[in-house]
Amino acid sequence: MSKKKPEADEAPRQGRPRAAGELALGVGGMAFKKFGFVQGAVVSRWTEIVGERYAKVSTPESIRFPAGKKSGGTLTLAVDGAHAPLLQHLAPMIMERVNLFFGYEAVVKVVFRQGNRAKAAAKPARPAPAPVPRELGQGLREIADTELRTMLESLAGKIAAADGPPTVVPAPFSLKPRPLRSDQDV
Repeated sequence: MSKKKPEADEAPRQGRPRAAGELALGVGGMAFKKFGFVQGAVVSRWTEIVGERYAKVSTPESIRFPAGKKSGGTLTLAVDGAHAPLLQHLAPMIMERVNLFFGYEAVVKVVFRQGNRAKAAAKPARPAPAPVPRELGQGLREIADTELRTMLESLAGKIAAADGPPTVVPAPFSLKPRPLRSDQDV
């Protein structure tokens, strides 16, 4: 039996357990590349790139580069309704900031698509922390590190404010169930 040579684009096996985050980066990276994002951080760090004010009304959709190049691309932004004319005036500033993020002249043109953009999911409301219970307060005062003591007091207050274990609400599953075949057990 001959051993199969690993191909050039195939990573060698490492023989170690890997974190789910490592695996997700590969999958997410491919999805971002499909839509023209060489670096997925452009989407996840959009607020840092253009500022909170403009990130609330715009979302990057894609970056298209000329064939075989990684510079001189066109950035497509989805913009909420009446904010598109304002952002058109700010296109040079947006290009400058995106290019600063990349570290080279990646974007030379910005195209705006006016309409509804994808909204971020609302963050769940968290309960306000309750005062630290007396039985814990005395033990926490003996901790010399002030930062650690503050964090532990905050944790104790949040645990005291909770009304039980956290509830996990499953996301809605929209795929239709597959029909059972006659040879499958129920």
